Formats: sequence, C-alpha cells, structure tokens
Amino acid sequence: MAMQVKELNINRMMIWLLAISALVRGVLAAWLEFGNDEVYYWTYALYPDWSHFDHPPMVGWVIQLFSLNLLFDSEFFIRLASVVIMTVNTYIIYRIGKDIKDAQTGFYAALLYTASIYAFVITGIFIMPDTPLMLFWLLAVWTALRVIERNEAIQKWNLLLFGLFAGLAMLSKYSGVFLWVGMGLYILIFNRKQLKTPFLYLSLLISAFCCLPILYWNLQNDFISFSFHGERVGGGRLNFSTLGTELAGEFFYNNPVIFVLAIMSIVAAFKGKINIGKSALRLVLCMALPLIFTFLAFSLTRPTLPHWNAPAYILLILLISCMLSDKNPVLEGSFKLPKGIVAALGVMLFVVVLGSIEIQTGFIPLDRHTEPEKLGRDDFTLDMYGWEQLEKKFAALREEKIAEGLMNEEDGIVADEWFPLANLDYYVARPLGMKVMGIGWPHNLHKYLWINEKRGGFQKGENFWFLSDSHYFKRPEALYPGGFESIELIETITIERCGKPAKNFFVYACKGLIYMQPTVSELMAQRESAKQNPNKP
Repeated sequence: MAMQVKELNINRMMIWLLAISALVRGVLAAWLEFGNDEVYYWTYALYPDWSHFDHPPMVGWVIQLFSLNLLFDSEFFIRLASVVIMTVNTYIIYRIGKDIKDAQTGFYAALLYTASIYAFVITGIFIMPDTPLMLFWLLAVWTALRVIERNEAIQKWNLLLFGLFAGLAMLSKYSGVFLWVGMGLYILIFNRKQLKTPFLYLSLLISAFCCLPILYWNLQNDFISFSFHGERVGGGRLNFSTLGTELAGEFFYNNPVIFVLAIMSIVAAFKGKINIGKSALRLVLCMALPLIFTFLAFSLTRPTLPHWNAPAYILLILLISCMLSDKNPVLEGSFKLPKGIVAALGVMLFVVVLGSIEIQTGFIPLDRHTEPEKLGRDDFTLDMYGWEQLEKKFAALREEKIAEGLMNEEDGIVADEWFPLANLDYYVARPLGMKVMGIGWPHNLHKYLWINEKRGGFQKGENFWFLSDSHYFKRPEALYPGGFESIELIETITIERCGKPAKNFFVYACKGLIYMQPTVSELMAQRESAKQNPNKP
C-alpha cells in the first residue's frame, strides 16, 4: 500500500488517526453493554476507597473524574476515560518513536498501537485498570528514555518524573512495579554510575509515596489484597497446558501480526540489526522482557491472563517500528506503508467488526446447548448482552409478585460472586432502586464484602431475589443450604437475541434469611485467630 506523503504531513495524518480511532471507540463504548470486569470496576467509583480487594484505586478515580462522580452513569461516560486516554496514549507512543528515531517511526508506532487489540479494545473501549496503567506506563518509559540523554539537568528532572509516573502506574495496577524492575536492570547492567545519583533514590521515594494509599488500605485489611494476588501466581505443579493457553492468549490479545513481529524484533535487536541508539534499545528490552518472561514462568504452574504482560508488547512496538522504518525508508518524499502494519490494522478491523456484530446478533452459533439450564453456556459473548433486556422483564415480574404479596418492595438481590453481582447491581438494581448484597466466600465476593457493610449489612428474616442465568447456572438451595426458611423458583426469564432464545434467567424467591454473612471485621478476626492458633480446627 503506497502513500504519497511528506514527513511534514505526518502530523496531519496523526490527527486523522486520532480522530477516527476516538470516534470508532466512542461509538462502540456507547453501543456495547459492559463486560463482567468493567461493571465490577464501576463499583470502585460507586464506593471509592484508598484501595480495593483486587486492584489499586486508580481505575475508580478515573471513572469518577470522567463521569463527574457518576453524575453521568451510562456506559459511554463510564468508559469515556478509556476513549480519551487511549487517544492520548497513541500520541505519546508517536512522540516516543519520533524521539528515538524519526517521525516515520513514530507514525508506524502509532498505527501499530492502534492495531493492538489490547490497546484498542481492552484499554481503549473497555474500562479496566489497564486504562490508566498504560497512560502512566508510556509516560514513564518516555521520561526514562530522556533520562539516558547526556544533559545532566534533563536527566535529573526526568528521573523524578519517572518516579512519579511509575508510582501512578503502580497505583493503577500492581504490574506497574515492572517499570522499576526494568529501570533497575538497565542501571545495574549498563549505567551503574546512576547509583551515585541522589535523584535516583528521590525518584524511588516518590514512587513509594504514590503507593501509600495501597499500603494504608492493606494495613487496615490484613494485607488481604497481596495474599489474594499471591495465591493467583504462586505455587502449583508444572502444567504445560496453562503455558499454551497463555501463549495463545498473548498471540490474540496483542494482535497475531504484532505478536510475530515482536518476536522478530527481539531477534533482530539481539543481532544488532535495528538501527537505533544502543541506550534506547537496551532500555526498551530491560523494560519489556522481564514482564513477559515473569508471567510466562507463572503460567507454567497455574492459569494466568494474557493481558497481564501486554504492556511489554506495547514497548516492543517501538522496536517493530524501528525495524520497519529501516526496511521502508522515505524516498523522494514518499514511503510505502509496510505490509505488516496494513495486515495488523486489517486484523484489528476484522476482530472489532466481527466481535461487535457477534455480541449483538450471535450470528455465529458458539453454543449448541438446548437444555434450559445450559442455554448459552459456551457463548462467551453473552457476558456483554441481555442485561438491559433482563431489567425490563424482571421489573414487570417484580411488580407482579409484589402485588401478589409474595415479595416486598424493599427486598434486594443476592448472589454469591462478584459477577453477576455487579451486573445485576448496575443493570437491574440501580434503575429499580434495589440493593444488591453478596453472600458467599470472600475470594468470590471481592469488594462486595465491603459493599455489604456500606449498604447496612444483613438482618435475619430478610427476603432476597436470586437471579441465576443459564450461562453460569447455580441453584440457590445448593449454595445456601439452611440459609433461608424457603427458596422457591418462581419464573424463568428468556433473553432473546435476534428473535431467538440466547440464555435464561431463573428467578428465585429466597425468604427468611437465616445464615448471616460474616462482616469484614469478623473475617479479619478469624484470620488473626487462625494465625495465632494454626493447629486449631
């Protein structure tokens, strides 16, 4: 694909890229219902705290900022941070590429960043902890690259900025600590003179100061967040199937074309075939490779999620861009857009169009179950479909059962896990003025342990609705044996997609609460007692 373009026109092309990308992602952000993770992070903004069970607080803060503290609480405004921040990130990676090589390299980097499924969809449409993480990750890398410049004044101030951005990255997601791992490796291997610079330790102190909210919250809650994540990545037997799943996920999440080009760029870098300054090349590799290999190692013993190390692949985009720039030099004021970039953008367009249509129509039959309690079980796209339809149908059913005297106006909704608790909370309870509470194991409830207390806790004798969908079907009588005086299935709500049944919601009336969910303080006391009396049953 040839493009007649002068280097001076790259800025104009960048404006078009940023505008088109933002427009497409904005439309999708408004059109698609939330996924399980996204709607859960809405609770971070609904009940802000210094930190949370699963993640640091930054994602909740940016939701509050862009939705004006949930004054505007539609999908679009809750996701608006992602739409805006990904646009800013695209410009930042362009500037990084331009700084380390030239404007052509920067433009290639911006295009590849737009082609990344992780960047475009996960951080650019969906609202996730990765959204603010990538902003501060790229800013930290940009300042780190400026630290290696010779000008001493620039080094000092950018080193302090690096500490700030790395700290804010850690305040977004714990994996932000790998910024300091990469910087530390670079200094220890290639620039040990930096160890004598007091600004380095001041930079570390700034990062530590940024993390004080995380430490404060965990001190109050027996470091439950750290122990939870420790269980996710530690221990287990050797399992090559989980490694295969991780690699397959990385292949897809980062765009198959970019994944292959990333491997090629690493090989080319070690062979000295990428025309870039040695310091910049070394720093990018030090920042990227430890994160990739750490989670690959974790995946050898237990399941991991492929987006955990995706920020590293974003950095490798810089090396890919340099490599492609070398192979496609500007000649007579024009250059050819490399086939790899065209292919990557094509894959992204295909995935976004196909995925969006599949979510809304289900035209590809992903599920073949016909049993009412299993309908839609194998169709992962149903996580993002049918919740608004459920609210309308449940509202009519609820009104009818209240009129019959079966249930009361004040009765809330109960479930045993953070999803579907958050989905039911946002799409069903919020518009109907109901409360949603969690009864279950702490590692399943997550933030709902704290939300229970915010909503007044439980009272014996209370009644609750229990809605279980066929996608993740559970029977409340099996979950809560002896937990209620009576549990009765009263209705099955069918969610249709394009006129066909897609999944069922089984609506139960759970009357007369007997079991009392332990509060956070009671659970902390139990944990402390178990530590002091390890042999006590």
